[in-house]
Amino acid sequence: MRMFKWLKATIRGYFFAGLLVIVPLGITIFVISAVLRLMDRILDFLPPKFHPDTHLPFPIPGLGPILGLLLIMLTGILVKNYIGRRVVDFGEYLLSKIPLVRPVYAAAKQLLQAMFGDTHDAFKRVVLVEYPRKGVYALAFVTGVSSGELQEKTSSKMINVFLPTTPNPTSGFYLMVPEQEAIPLSISVEEAFKLLISGGAVELGVNLPQFPFGRRVREARTSGTDVSAQQPSTSSGGEDDKSEKNSVQLKDWASSEP
Repeated sequence: MRMFKWLKATIRGYFFAGLLVIVPLGITIFVISAVLRLMDRILDFLPPKFHPDTHLPFPIPGLGPILGLLLIMLTGILVKNYIGRRVVDFGEYLLSKIPLVRPVYAAAKQLLQAMFGDTHDAFKRVVLVEYPRKGVYALAFVTGVSSGELQEKTSSKMINVFLPTTPNPTSGFYLMVPEQEAIPLSISVEEAFKLLISGGAVELGVNLPQFPFGRRVREARTSGTDVSAQQPSTSSGGEDDKSEKNSVQLKDWASSEP
C-alpha cells in the first residue's frame, strides 16, 4: 500500500513537471504562429504582380511581419520630416470629419501616445488603491494628474489611474483617486501584468532561470560563497524606507505634472 502511494505521487510529480514545461511552450508556439499568420495577410493587399509568391517557388513564412516593420519604419521616417507631418495632419483632419471613424481613431492614438510616447509617463507606475471597498486593494497604473474642472470639484489633489481587469488587462476602469490614498509599489509594470493575467498565481520576484542553467549558483558553489547571503535584505525597516521613498517619488512626479 505504501509502495502504491509512493508510485502514485512520483508519477503525479513527473506528470505535472512535464505539464508545466509543455503547456507554456505550446501556448507560446501557438500564439507566435497565429500572429505570424495574421501578419502574413498584409501581403494579400499587394497586387499579384508584386506578391512574393508570384516570383518565389515556395512561400516563405514571416515576410508579412518584415513588410509590416518596414512599413512602420517608413511611416515614421515620413512623419519625422516637415512634409510628411503635414500630410499626416491633413489625413487626420479628414478622419476627424468622419463621424464613426473619428472617436475610434482619436481614442486609439491617445492610448498609444500615453503608453509609448516620449513625453508621457503613463503606465510606468504601479500603485495600490482601495477598490471596490475599504479594506480591499487592487493594482492600478498611474496615467496622470487630474486637472481642470475634474480637479476643481474635489477637495484634495487627485491622480488618474487605470484599474485593469483579470485575466484581460486591456480592459478596465478609469478612476480618480486622492493622491494620499494611492500606495506606490516598487514592482515593475511587467510584474504587475504577470500578476493580473495569472490572477495572482505568479509570485513576485520569481524570474526565468538564467542561462546556462543557474550560472550564479554554480559560480557561487565554485567560489564557496552563499548565494542566499547575496540577496538583498527584506527587513521591516528596509520596507518602511522603500515605501516612504516611493511615496515621495510619487508626490514629486505628481507635482511636476502640468
